[in-house]
Amino acid sequence: MLTAKRSQRTLASATKVRGVGFFHGSDVTLRFNPAEPDTGVVFVRSDLPDRPTVPARIGHVVPSPRRTTIQRGLAQVDMIEHVMAALAGSRIDNCLIEVDAPECPGCDGSSRVFVEAFEQAGAIEQDRPRQALAIERSFTVREGNATLAAHPGSGDSLTLSYHLDYGPDSAIGPQSYLIDLTPPTFRRELAGSRTFLLETEAQALRAAGIGSRATPADVLIFGRDGVVGNTLRFADECARHKVLDMVGDLSLLGMDLHGFVVAHRSGHHTNASLVRRLLQGLEKEKEISSRAPAIPLREDGTIDVRGILDILPHRYPLLLIDRVLEIQAGKTIVAIKNVSANEPFFQGHWPGRPIMPGVLIIEAMAQAGGVLVAAHMDRSGRVAMLASVDGVKLRRPVVPGDQLRLEIRAERIKQNSASVFGIAKVGDAVAAEAKIRFVLVDAHLAA
Repeated sequence: MLTAKRSQRTLASATKVRGVGFFHGSDVTLRFNPAEPDTGVVFVRSDLPDRPTVPARIGHVVPSPRRTTIQRGLAQVDMIEHVMAALAGSRIDNCLIEVDAPECPGCDGSSRVFVEAFEQAGAIEQDRPRQALAIERSFTVREGNATLAAHPGSGDSLTLSYHLDYGPDSAIGPQSYLIDLTPPTFRRELAGSRTFLLETEAQALRAAGIGSRATPADVLIFGRDGVVGNTLRFADECARHKVLDMVGDLSLLGMDLHGFVVAHRSGHHTNASLVRRLLQGLEKEKEISSRAPAIPLREDGTIDVRGILDILPHRYPLLLIDRVLEIQAGKTIVAIKNVSANEPFFQGHWPGRPIMPGVLIIEAMAQAGGVLVAAHMDRSGRVAMLASVDGVKLRRPVVPGDQLRLEIRAERIKQNSASVFGIAKVGDAVAAEAKIRFVLVDAHLAA
């Protein structure tokens, strides 16, 4: 499900980072420039004729061993993952990056130098919401002995977990790391974690002409006796760096991600496969939503009782809303229930002192919430059934002649469940409030 929980951000001023490319040995200058809202992250090959551009999106990723590479036409940029991680971890959403070589600089093998450059440049909020994809069902990618799974989370945040295990004979022992990703935790816990490889791998790369200018001071090289010519910044630095790579690769989604991502032995290729799976799931949801029956709005933006009957399965004597006054799909709804002396429940509740039962006030709120959920989702063949009610407060009686105003706010709407918070008022006085949760089931199961 797509949401928007924050404003987009860009740099307050331009900034530069210089270094050497790990793979081609290029001298590289990156210039990070502020960009307009909805630009995203775009690389500009300033060293090529006509300065071709490559958006940092999953559709431009091309296969490359040990790194993430993007390409459009003749413009290619290698090893973008540490730059992308720094941007995503710092919540810099829009940036034009001029690069004068075919790869990003390796620097010290981490994202720290880029984060420091962004902090010096500063960041500003922009007047456009940043989209986020909230994971509503689990996705799993398996490639060989690598597994990467994305699960629904508990809030509007991203939690990442990585388990590294190269086997009992590896110079790098098993490690696990978990982080709730925020700009402060990224800066403190992840940005400084460096890329790593085994000494035998480093020798093979050099023999192939790769990494000729990289030294043990630039990356973590593990020999039989541990790190060669360097020291660890964290005991679990390898697992942390794998999470850093995940942050960079997942940012190729082009939006924030809310959920819980768990990795085991995965790498750049697996990360990219998960991003593609998430986008495929989003496209499928959009296709299903496009087939949903339209909400029967009147010209004035209200829904009358005939429209309500088209949406809800409730009928006399348990249809408890008469009109929808306002609705913002997926956000809020305002509906009314005109409480008449002829309501059948007044015959027994109570003779001589008619009071609307509190449970029916909550039911009226739930029905308004059901319309709100239906306005946001594909309701073809499905209905929202009440699953739980929490935090109920009944504050004043509702009697014949009252008009009950039902104000409902969506808290979370997923593919198969939803939760809302509702307040029922008579005039300006609160009559009841509650948090209501629904599950969406096939209509024949609810019949």
